[in-house]
Amino acid sequence: QVQLVESGGGLVQAGGSLRLSCAPSRSIFSFNAMGWYRRAPGKQRELVARITSGGSTNYADSVKGRFTISRDNAKNTVYLQMNSLKPEDTAVYYCNALFVTDNYWGQGTQVTVSS
Repeated sequence: QVQLVESGGGLVQAGGSLRLSCAPSRSIFSFNAMGWYRRAPGKQRELVARITSGGSTNYADSVKGRFTISRDNAKNTVYLQMNSLKPEDTAVYYCNALFVTDNYWGQGTQVTVSS
């Protein structure tokens, strides 16, 4: 069973920054891709950012230019750097790891952006 351990959520004022971390229980390169999703109150879960094993990245239009997904191979960790945060970024953020057709999820971390 794969475990994804997340950290880094919290409360921040609009315009501030946070960095989320996700450490899987096996090598990040064993997955086809890793990413971050979020679910805001009353909304469906949406993809925020994803990075493939080859290093390709993609982002939701709403976060392009503000969020950056990256990985630290030595620490076996994937990060989501979130800058210029807006109140509409408030959500529970979930780390995701994809292996073929199997999706694994973290427990979720709350990000709250106050106006």
